[in-house]
Amino acid sequence: MMGRGVNAPPARRRAVAFIAGFVGVVVVPSVIAIACTDISGSGNSILSLQFDTLASPSVVVGDTLRDTTGAVILPVVHAFNYKGGEIAAAKIYFQSPDSGVTVDSATGVIVGDSLRSTPARIIATVGNLQAVQRINLTLRPDTIIASLAVDTITYSLLDSTKNSSHPMSVKLLHGLTTSDSVVSNYIVSFAIVSQSNPNLADLVTEAGKLSRVDTTDGSGIAGRKILVHPVNLSSATAIDSVIVQATARYRGQPVPGSPVRLVVVLQPGS
Repeated sequence: MMGRGVNAPPARRRAVAFIAGFVGVVVVPSVIAIACTDISGSGNSILSLQFDTLASPSVVVGDTLRDTTGAVILPVVHAFNYKGGEIAAAKIYFQSPDSGVTVDSATGVIVGDSLRSTPARIIATVGNLQAVQRINLTLRPDTIIASLAVDTITYSLLDSTKNSSHPMSVKLLHGLTTSDSVVSNYIVSFAIVSQSNPNLADLVTEAGKLSRVDTTDGSGIAGRKILVHPVNLSSATAIDSVIVQATARYRGQPVPGSPVRLVVVLQPGS
């Protein structure tokens, strides 16, 4: 790196200040990146790399990394010069030092070849700069079944803590029976398909944040809670229900068993 002394020329001091500010901006949870190099060259000299989060949390063993539409996912890496401008023509090479995946060095196509207990590293390289993302390995999803299919909310107009369900959940399996291996780190989508009022209920995370998508855990289970808004019921003593459907897709097609029907019964509190 360049000198940082107070007697450095103004242009050099501005460059150093830019580096400090730029590095502070890019250190965010969705990006793993950033190394510095000499900025004394032209506008095509690369100062830093930014490796975007991969569009899927896992790659299926025996397949390429894909999104829920079935399209093959390519890693997205951005190269920046010392002015913060993106260098679109930068030649980026890919590799992985870990077992479980193979990576095409030129295109970045990721193929899963075996399970591993920890994510595999995908490394993007330009010159002496590197940026890293990680990808899980999982089994092919062959079936989806309900884990918690029915729940009851005894709602309250005064106590909002009583107005959410347990996580309405499903389980992804490799194979066709519950004795087969589970599918972890896989995306499942949830949708409310029936409710008496369009503002009656929402899908939320355990923390209460609006969310329609979850990723299966180590047990192959994914779920979302139903948060009901009792003021949107027909009366303060109404008995009602909310119906949710859960769907997983592989190569763009619904996994057998999709959609799974999940039901939350609403009844007034005493």
